[in-house]
Amino acid sequence: MTATPIPRTLALMIYGDLDISIIDEMPPGRQKVITSIIKGSDKEKAYEFIKKQINEGRQAYIVAPLVEESENLELDSASEIFEELKSTYFSDYNLGLLHGKMNNSEKEEVMNEFYSGRINVLVSTTVVEVGVNVPNSTIMLVLNAERFGLAQLHQLRGRVGRGKHQSYCILVNESKTRKSADRMNILKSTNNGFVIAEEDLKIRGPGDFFGTRQHGLSGYDIQTIVNDVETVRNVQSLSKKILKENHGLAGDDYKNLKKAIINLFKDETIVFN
Repeated sequence: MTATPIPRTLALMIYGDLDISIIDEMPPGRQKVITSIIKGSDKEKAYEFIKKQINEGRQAYIVAPLVEESENLELDSASEIFEELKSTYFSDYNLGLLHGKMNNSEKEEVMNEFYSGRINVLVSTTVVEVGVNVPNSTIMLVLNAERFGLAQLHQLRGRVGRGKHQSYCILVNESKTRKSADRMNILKSTNNGFVIAEEDLKIRGPGDFFGTRQHGLSGYDIQTIVNDVETVRNVQSLSKKILKENHGLAGDDYKNLKKAIINLFKDETIVFN
């Protein structure tokens, strides 16, 4: 089982020999999260909005892409943002810091304080992406959102909207490109994780997901294949039909197909029986 939406084409390729069941409904009581896209220059407005929510009794996440400041990347870091906000915008509130370089006991202590409400704002890296459930937290502010994949941003957004109060996801897009704006707008326009996962795959491409170097698929247009559900479904259906009729691909009618499969997976051991 997975809580992460998988594009239909990938699901068919990876789990094609299994029956796939998809739950595409929100859990009972889960709120629809309102998503906003802002520029870096509008971060102060977001901080003011967070303070207003805190004053009403709510809590918030602020997520940064880095743990510590980098000389090579002009990106926000959790440690840097934590120190800055603790002495400026949120000096009158309790802030917590959470990142992957902390040991388990340190992380557990911070999360327990956040669960209990003793921490108003949790400044974090993506370690809160999954497995965190704080119903009273109603705001997810993601800094440098353009650095994250759409599916990952959707996962982060899923940390809020778990209680009875309206929740918000604010994505800070520091990029000025049209492509980046289009990516962010996908998240703004839908809360459907499957739609987002497929759009993310189209934009980012499959990379080495299929192990192309090991399995000889680099000569094929994988980008086109993973974006075409019908083609994958037809290939799957035809493959099952062929294997049922002639599992060993015996005879002249299947000679060329058998040869093509052997050439395609020439670095692997293939047994026809």
